[in-house]
Amino acid sequence: METQLASRIDGKAIAADLRASLKDRVDALPGNARRPGLAVVQVGADPASSVYVRNKRQACETIGYASFGHELPADTSQADLLALVHQLNADPAVDGILVQLPLPTQIDPDAVIGAIDPEKDVDGFHPFNLGRLVLGQPTFASCTPAGVMVLLERSGVSLKGKHAVVVGRSAIVGKPMAALLLNAHATVTICHSRTPDLGAITRQADVLIAAVGRTGIITGDMIKPGAVVIDVGMNRDDAGKLCGDVEFASAQVVAGQITPVPGGVGPMTIAMLMANTWDSYQKRCAAAP
Repeated sequence: METQLASRIDGKAIAADLRASLKDRVDALPGNARRPGLAVVQVGADPASSVYVRNKRQACETIGYASFGHELPADTSQADLLALVHQLNADPAVDGILVQLPLPTQIDPDAVIGAIDPEKDVDGFHPFNLGRLVLGQPTFASCTPAGVMVLLERSGVSLKGKHAVVVGRSAIVGKPMAALLLNAHATVTICHSRTPDLGAITRQADVLIAAVGRTGIITGDMIKPGAVVIDVGMNRDDAGKLCGDVEFASAQVVAGQITPVPGGVGPMTIAMLMANTWDSYQKRCAAAP
């Protein structure tokens, strides 16, 4: 009997559909209307960061947003970066501010994120927005977890009453992911590096989300048959090939639905950044005198 493989959740296609919908909204704006504006700040020339920044700017151009790029030298002081953030906070043309992480060692990322106007925090990293997320109040959600929620929704996955296991507890993915799942009425377990017998927990998951950053930490024998598996990991194997936290070959013969790497969660992160920027734009236009 032929083995039934898990159906793939096509994040690339879902993200493209979301971007196309946003482009239609921008195209429908009156000719004299201001366009949504996203400011992207990069300090230094980290190669991976440069790729991400370029992709974000390209997404802005494709959809029709105004893109404000700020490339600062690696030796930029924290005071100078904070001054730029305050300038962008006050700029009426800017609806969203993104400071690309990681930052050089002389700069405290928490201080920079905390200086961003929460109403322009389209990355969803500000403590104010994280707090609202935990309280179940409307806010900007961190883009990667928000993208996972859209993938689940578009794939017909009902979360109400399901057991969701999140492997990873970062403030960027794991914790906001758990909050979003709780808000969608899932029963949520968070696992991390100090969880004993990880597989005993992950095998209970109806929905398993791997967000650790360790290649192949989740194998097929750690997955409940028929479970939905979302791989947030973006790693490089020994051969330099892009891969996730889930060992795809063994996982796809057990799972019911699964995201590939690449082509799964990754494209959704930038798509949700664009969606958050649109939401900020609408709120700011509605509040304008």
